Amino acid sequence: MHGFVGNGDLEFKDIEKELIEPTDLRIFVIADAFAKGYTVDRIYELTKIDRWFLYKLKNIYDLKEELKKYDSVREIPLSSLKQAKVYGFSDFQIAKYVIKSVNDHIEEGLLDVRKFRIKNNIIPFIKQIDTLAAEYPAKTNYLYLTYSGSEHDLKCNDSNKSIIVLGSGAYRIGSSVEFDWCSVNALYAINKEGYRSVMINYNPETVSTDYDVCDRLYFDELSFERVLDIIDLEKPKGVIISVGGQIPNNLATRLHNQNINILGTSPISVDNAENRHKFSMLCDKLKIDQPRWKELTSVEEINEFVDQVGFPVLIRPSYVLSGAAMNIVSNRDEIEHFLNLAAKVSKQYPVVVSEFIQQAKEIEIDAVAKNGELVVYAISEHVEFAGVHSGDATMVFPAQKIYFETMRRIKRISKEIAEALNINGPFNIQFLAKDNDIKVIECNLRASRSFPFVSKVLKINFIEIATQIMIGNNVKKPNNSVFDLDYIGIKAPQFSFSRLSKADPVLGVDMSSTGEVGCIGENFYEAILKSMISVGYVIPKKNILLSTGPMRSKVELINSCRLLAENGYNLFATQGTAQFLEMNGIESTVLHWPDDDRKPNTLDYLKNKLIDLVINIPKDLTSSELSNDYIIRRSAVDYNIPLITNARLASAFLIAICKLKIKDIAIRSWDEY
Repeated sequence: MHGFVGNGDLEFKDIEKELIEPTDLRIFVIADAFAKGYTVDRIYELTKIDRWFLYKLKNIYDLKEELKKYDSVREIPLSSLKQAKVYGFSDFQIAKYVIKSVNDHIEEGLLDVRKFRIKNNIIPFIKQIDTLAAEYPAKTNYLYLTYSGSEHDLKCNDSNKSIIVLGSGAYRIGSSVEFDWCSVNALYAINKEGYRSVMINYNPETVSTDYDVCDRLYFDELSFERVLDIIDLEKPKGVIISVGGQIPNNLATRLHNQNINILGTSPISVDNAENRHKFSMLCDKLKIDQPRWKELTSVEEINEFVDQVGFPVLIRPSYVLSGAAMNIVSNRDEIEHFLNLAAKVSKQYPVVVSEFIQQAKEIEIDAVAKNGELVVYAISEHVEFAGVHSGDATMVFPAQKIYFETMRRIKRISKEIAEALNINGPFNIQFLAKDNDIKVIECNLRASRSFPFVSKVLKINFIEIATQIMIGNNVKKPNNSVFDLDYIGIKAPQFSFSRLSKADPVLGVDMSSTGEVGCIGENFYEAILKSMISVGYVIPKKNILLSTGPMRSKVELINSCRLLAENGYNLFATQGTAQFLEMNGIESTVLHWPDDDRKPNTLDYLKNKLIDLVINIPKDLTSSELSNDYIIRRSAVDYNIPLITNARLASAFLIAICKLKIKDIAIRSWDEY
């Protein structure tokens, strides 16, 4: 989105319906209504939004119409250009309406606008947020930029004495406290080295948006234009983009093209890793295996690719976080819908379609390198098979169930990639492993959301080391003995499906979790039990409902089901699962599908709270399976019954509750490990 106006790809078929029924897009519907001749009074009748606000929006719309009359930024009266900036028009919007820049040339256009306004001294001013409601003079370095001022509230200090850190942006799924921890620890390291620390972030909820952790906090947008404005004012030694997640990372090339000193890994290397085509060429050069993929833009091209690799395939855009618009496509009917979705999310870059390898283990390495040489690293594995987004997966560190040879090859591949990209700072690589065959999924030249977790388990602050390297200081490699741990850490996701009416609580490649916990245990099962209890699961008292999905999931769960029976649990199962259990000598009670009139019925047992834990593994895409599985999962959430939808995670949890009791769990402080 580019503001109230300037969002050309939004279309609304029924404007009045959209105005009457509020959605997150209604502000843009109002802009479209003005374009179609709706009056403020008519919009008020439909929305009941106070006319005062509607007139302010109308002013913006009218100014946009005035700007469209000009064909060059140099034709605009300076008073109108200043007014446009006061009204919140970005250089992008002005370029779009005045220079008539199309997408391919919009960067050139907005930079032309920027150059012209700076030449005519139309620049923003630094203002302090008054945290004391004007009762006392505000002393805080809680800052923002505005075009409505005439002087700065603070003087900018000497150049080259500050370092700017770009934060993680809005607190939302995919970008939250993990990157915030990374940003804050980068600021602490900068402070320790005697530089002025400057943070740009617009998230009021988290730690980095706290003026106490840095010398200057700009509570402002992380846009290309605004970051350049602050850099012009602060004149820093450099900018750190690699600790705030994907939002600042996306600015790497654009800032580099403006000769901004990016501290750490070169933006050229960042682009070589983020651009799927360039990264694939690098992997081919290094003889590193990867899933087959292509950059595609049409349904016909995807169908040709599917003919080669078969279903399922993964469709995803480049330069995105949290799996946005990433989807596993299992049939030809879904292709067009998901292709359009991915193309909308990442308009500047092609859509990537790759083969999806089923029943593969996903492994990650979080690391810090200096001049392409590994300094510290942590290799973790996901409990779930690949297909669950890394932010939703249950992560185990150190990895417990991978071959020694797999570990050795992952380390070797990581060293080769770090050297080839000359990495200076943090990075994360995701791997697929199946039958000891290793493939690289992707490489991110930034901190990942698991950096805080592995730092705390290892008790080595990866971000502090990375920041020292990015500043240019020498760092010592830790002794190898620090990587030999006699305990295990598990990072488990926290979900909020109970607050999202009708949402299907099943995991996929698009991130859904709203939080996480990290737990440490003496062994895998103690750590998994601690982590599951910490995110809200309870040890079931007696009755467990099993709907175990496809045959591979049934096989995965057979040993844990046998353990449950041996430990006195009552097993209830849907028809297919009950038959499979019976074939393997395990007794269970059949509960019929929700859409079946026969008794006993799964829905009755869930409504009456007769079930203590639901294991429901999605099976296939037939309408009856989709409907019944969804009703079971949703009912479990709505009736506050613990639910697990992944066979490998379910197996680990079930074995843990059979092996351990609450009294067996050691409660220790972090320092005791």
